Amino acid sequence: MNICLFKKKELGSPLDIRDRRAEHLIKVLHKKVGDSFEAGVIGDSAGHATITAITVQDETSSDGRKTYQTGSLSFDFVPETDGKPLNPLIMVIGFPRPIQLKRLLRDMAGLGVAEVHLTGTELGEKSYLKSDLATSDAGYEMLLEGTEQAASTHVPLLFHHDNLEHCLSSIEENHPGALKLALDNKAPSQSLSSYLAQAGTCPCAVAAIGSERGWTDRERSVLCAKKYTLLGMGNRVLRTETASTVAASLILAALGCLD
Repeated sequence: MNICLFKKKELGSPLDIRDRRAEHLIKVLHKKVGDSFEAGVIGDSAGHATITAITVQDETSSDGRKTYQTGSLSFDFVPETDGKPLNPLIMVIGFPRPIQLKRLLRDMAGLGVAEVHLTGTELGEKSYLKSDLATSDAGYEMLLEGTEQAASTHVPLLFHHDNLEHCLSSIEENHPGALKLALDNKAPSQSLSSYLAQAGTCPCAVAAIGSERGWTDRERSVLCAKKYTLLGMGNRVLRTETASTVAASLILAALGCLD
């Protein structure tokens, strides 16, 4: 955690001592009253916070068997920057294995992509669509964790789609004119690197990456019909999470976001 993030409504209120942020400040960073730390408001500004008070008291459970600590941490927050706005890159990703998806979401947030669209694919495992990361707030928590690691305040938006057609139609409706790229190791027209070198500047890019077994011929037809250019990244078969991170890095560099 390289920044401590708060919802706007949490500012001005004491933080429960058992909150993971308070525990990190006290037990990991060993912060005391008067110390400052990197802080920010989710979706808003970043700056510094100063601890103004820490209260801790021992409590005993009703049956008298357990003793635990309660209390609060109070702080003042001073905004200083815009909190590193997100980059104009939208990632379309075929659902990978849940354990891979956790790392993938953290990495996407760390790179500062604007949106992550998780979609079912014809060769993807259908059970992944019912995982906790797809049906609960667990996916957002992974994005939040990646945002904290990047010392940013802006969390990428997360979307879920049952199939590629619905996913691409949703993006096209909200982002007309975006540069459309699709990673494919079976029938790429050229490499992603060479294409980006020729593409010139653009306000926004969409990158589509299939699940572990890639795209079907029908899905390639769907992508081409939506004006996505099929591109490759060498002759090695990569994990979805690896391909997503490498592709996002190359595209962000081409967009000038890593300068």
